[in-house]
Amino acid sequence: MKGHFDRVLLVIAGILVLFGFFMLASAFLGPTAQKAETFWNALLRQIIIGLVGGGTLLFIASRIPYQFWKKISLPLFLLTFFLTILVFFPIGIEHGGARRWISLGILTLQPSEFLKFGFLIYFSAWLASRKEEVSSFKFGLFPFLIMIAFVGVLLVMEPNISTLLVIAFTSLSLFYIAGGRFKQIAAIAFIGAILLVAVVLLYPNSYLKNRITVFLNPEHDPQGISYQLNQSLIAFGSGGLFGKGFGMSIQKFNYLPEPTGDSIFAVIGEEFGFLGTSGLIGLFLLFLYRGLLVASRAPDNFGRLLGSGIAILIISQSFMNMAAMTGVFPLTGLPLLFISQGGSALALTLAEVGVLLNISKYQQIK
Repeated sequence: MKGHFDRVLLVIAGILVLFGFFMLASAFLGPTAQKAETFWNALLRQIIIGLVGGGTLLFIASRIPYQFWKKISLPLFLLTFFLTILVFFPIGIEHGGARRWISLGILTLQPSEFLKFGFLIYFSAWLASRKEEVSSFKFGLFPFLIMIAFVGVLLVMEPNISTLLVIAFTSLSLFYIAGGRFKQIAAIAFIGAILLVAVVLLYPNSYLKNRITVFLNPEHDPQGISYQLNQSLIAFGSGGLFGKGFGMSIQKFNYLPEPTGDSIFAVIGEEFGFLGTSGLIGLFLLFLYRGLLVASRAPDNFGRLLGSGIAILIISQSFMNMAAMTGVFPLTGLPLLFISQGGSALALTLAEVGVLLNISKYQQIK
């Protein structure tokens, strides 16, 4: 029976969005310190595409019955897959040795963000149709490996290993939730690690090798490939326990690379300190808990898997970003969802929250 959406989940998402907007405004002061017009243009872009556009998508998605996504799962996945292929065409944009973006005139998109959502929906629908066959090799594990390889080859070609890791982690989690065996998960993870090492060896001068080198030895080349991590750690260290206060970060002024992008967590650490970053992590964990709770109360297997996948997808990417900025994980370049600059990323995240809210309308409280 259809009821009310989960207001607690909506409030948590709302707090994250509101906090993210103010933190982004603070971080924008760094790269636009001498250009007031640039500051307002960047902020207005985030408002229009991210907040207004994302809010609209959340509203629409929360009112579309989630079973609709199951019906269009295959064509949606294929659409996002071919959209990602467009990065290799003339409209593709290369930056930092990777082709991950496409230019559509006034709008620049990263198609892999849409691919994550498209694959999640298709994979959830596929798992729901497998039922008890998920744990078998022929009907479960082998087709799963084919699907991951299908997406993995495309993302390695960009290259975009960080997005591939997010998709792989989310998929493995869903495979386990759907009935996959732990030893199968362990075997896939082991094979994945070997393939990752192979990619590093095949591309010895790639950004991937540099990031692993920095992870293993943060003091290596502090003015070169280790610069971002070292400046990030300086920001966290200078923030101390309580932080310097909102807007008072020094590192965002020509010291910390990408302060509005993947480095924004370091700005938060400098301005709000250990307590502030711990509070943000707690808020993300609360979002995960509430999302999984909504999923567990879904009336069917597809709703349970899709809801779990959305919660895990959002949190895994966010935690990967935060871990990278503190040196616990290699640098990824992934944005901190709800917080980092990127109107299209925020809009898509809010659309995913809208789908989760729709699932909550049908939840069966036991």
